[in-house]
Amino acid sequence: MRDLSTIPADYLAVGLMAIVGFLFPFGGFLTSYFLRPTQDPNDPTKMRSILIPGMESDQSLYVRRLSTYECGSDPVGDARIEFHFQYYWYAIIFLVFDIAFMFLSFAGILVTEATAQGGSEVVTLEEVWGGLVTLTAIFGFMVLGVWYVFRKRGRIYI
Repeated sequence: MRDLSTIPADYLAVGLMAIVGFLFPFGGFLTSYFLRPTQDPNDPTKMRSILIPGMESDQSLYVRRLSTYECGSDPVGDARIEFHFQYYWYAIIFLVFDIAFMFLSFAGILVTEATAQGGSEVVTLEEVWGGLVTLTAIFGFMVLGVWYVFRKRGRIYI
């Protein structure tokens, strides 16, 4: 068994990555909020920018500025299209197998590390049963997710 005093140090990297993971999107949102062009309060047809002072543009000349952008071509049809509901089931199946693969990969790494130590640590029967119950629960959730998809849909055309 590992020394419990190193566990908080191990989670420090995870906590730091979680903080960085939250700061990047929110930093982008805040930066775009403060640096994007805004409407001139005196003339709502004009936009002004903090980055380029004195460079106001008259937006009333661009009647198509609120239309969908399609690489310079004129938009064809409505921007809101309906996707076939079948893609939702593909996403569920993908997530089920993706998460199951992630957990099974971690389990394989742990087994590899345990055997690479040369048997210096004795593995107790409780640890073996704990690992077996965990892997059984993972497989159970995977089967439950696939069963849910087939119960709702009946069949999936791949």
